[in-house]
Amino acid sequence: MPGVERRYGLSIARMSKKTTLVEKPMKRIKLERRHFLSATAAASATIAAPSIIRPARAAGGEVNIWTYTNFVPDAFKEQFEAETGIKVNIRLVDDQGKQFSLLAAEAPNPTVDIITVAGHRFLQFIDSDLLAPLDTARITNWGNINPVFSESDWATINGDKWGAPILSGAEIFAYNTDIVSEEEARTWSTLFSDSHAGQTAYIIQDMMSIIMLYLGYDGNMVEYIGNEEKAASIVAEARDFLIENKPKVRKYYDSGAEVQQMFVNQDIVCGHAWNGPIAKLIADGFPVAMSIPDEGSYGFVYTLNVANNAPNADNAYTFLNALLASSEIGAEMSRASGYVSTYKDAQQHLSELEIRSASFPDDQLEHLQFFRAEANEMKYGLVDPAVEQIKAA
Repeated sequence: MPGVERRYGLSIARMSKKTTLVEKPMKRIKLERRHFLSATAAASATIAAPSIIRPARAAGGEVNIWTYTNFVPDAFKEQFEAETGIKVNIRLVDDQGKQFSLLAAEAPNPTVDIITVAGHRFLQFIDSDLLAPLDTARITNWGNINPVFSESDWATINGDKWGAPILSGAEIFAYNTDIVSEEEARTWSTLFSDSHAGQTAYIIQDMMSIIMLYLGYDGNMVEYIGNEEKAASIVAEARDFLIENKPKVRKYYDSGAEVQQMFVNQDIVCGHAWNGPIAKLIADGFPVAMSIPDEGSYGFVYTLNVANNAPNADNAYTFLNALLASSEIGAEMSRASGYVSTYKDAQQHLSELEIRSASFPDDQLEHLQFFRAEANEMKYGLVDPAVEQIKAA
């Protein structure tokens, strides 16, 4: 996943869609009826008596959603339709750029109510007036989201929230648990230690942001907007660090399949990776684990957003509130999609293996920062040449 859609062209979902964690039938999500209907009632004035089924059915209508495969669990969809009378129409998407183009073509009167946007893509959609600010007061279950995801700096733009975080991916430290200790996995320094020299690998383009963070700088470079001289010096420092440590890396790789194969072949014992490919190795029983080091790392968050001028906005809020009603729903979404759940307590509903492959301890999540796009033009104008210089050194 090199570059993380840095210029809005590469699908962020492309790799992870090939690395689903656990392939098994989805179980029925059991939500106590009164709790479920009470949760949805607050978002729709038409639900007058949430304790019985008939008024809920009176809501009726439909909600149209563009999202990725397995992001809306089948069991939840069926139960939501049965208990609210709202028909859920899902159109699968596989690329953020295509989704943007389709929504822009329909503006200002879209056919969709809810779309799925990665948080660092918000600006593109917001600047084109394609999203409506999210009215979190209509989502009484907003508090069920881990604030690491819902209250981070990326989540608020121009004073407004723009999406409900549902799933996340991250750049992680991956390591062979037979060789590398948990303590070593708590720092990026291990990648550059003499003890594992020649047994490490990373995506060099993505590693530049990590190294800037490791050196104490803003890897998003938002802090340096308007000060390109400072930005250039930071990129140069990160470049020189990686050049100095180049003799210790076995390979700069490009794809998730490559890093998986290097771990299986024992060509490497640790490296930088996206969580999706490593989660697949964990699920397959390989002795590998992942961590978010103490110096921090970067991730992205998939959010559900209400389209500007959504034709069924009330039903959209009813759906969002219901989807956030239970940590069990979050666990099911994580299990089916292979991404990390943003819900509080979702891991309580995951197996031990699923926890290892699809969640992180709270103390590690606190070190996770999120990609932002405001400075991308400046950032990659500096980073791209630096990467070529590292390769050529």
